[in-house]
Amino acid sequence: MNAVLDTNLRLHGIRVPITQNDVSPVIWQALKSGSYEAKEARQVRRLLRSGDRVLELGSGIGVITTIMALTPDVTIWSFDANPHTIELAKRVACANDVRNATFSHGLLTAGTRESYQFYIRSDFWMSSMIESQGPYEDRISITSQNIDSFIDEHAINVLVMDIEGGERHLLGHAKLNGVDRVFLELHDHLYGLAGVRDIFDAMSERGFAYDPRNSSGPCVLFTRDDGIPRVYSEDQL
Repeated sequence: MNAVLDTNLRLHGIRVPITQNDVSPVIWQALKSGSYEAKEARQVRRLLRSGDRVLELGSGIGVITTIMALTPDVTIWSFDANPHTIELAKRVACANDVRNATFSHGLLTAGTRESYQFYIRSDFWMSSMIESQGPYEDRISITSQNIDSFIDEHAINVLVMDIEGGERHLLGHAKLNGVDRVFLELHDHLYGLAGVRDIFDAMSERGFAYDPRNSSGPCVLFTRDDGIPRVYSEDQL
């Protein structure tokens, strides 16, 4: 049998049929140590509710997607601009019998369709549309599709993203109609505190508030503010 499928690696309670030949040494070490997306894994378990329709930008190897898919009656559409990681994400989802997530190679942005250069790096979590971010192994051209059109067509109400700095422009221009929660990782090493401020300002303008009950460090949840005080709950802090 294929050695890839024989791996016994488990991470955050799910099967991860990935070998060290599939990823860089840095990422392999993070997988083996259990540190890979550990904070995100804890938070997304509390993020979703039954019936949610989730758009995920930045599938990675599908670990967070698979964890989200364990929430009953959720539907997930997951995109990544890196074709290699999409194949790994599909493998992880299949190993955990995930049937409610669809993986696609693609790029969603605010605005009209446009062709972008995407830079693929050995440590795939550093892959981005930013050439100056560091040495890259490959460069591909990818045409975007409009995020607001996708949200409208699929009745998306939750947006999850880890797109290596692209969140600043996206959240500054997307309408996000119908979305009530946005969970993302901030990348202040790419755009500084000015970029963080831009994101918070843009979300506030759209009626979202920073939600401290499911935010930690750079992993931040924005929730539509309904103006109603929430009951204190120790297990949510």
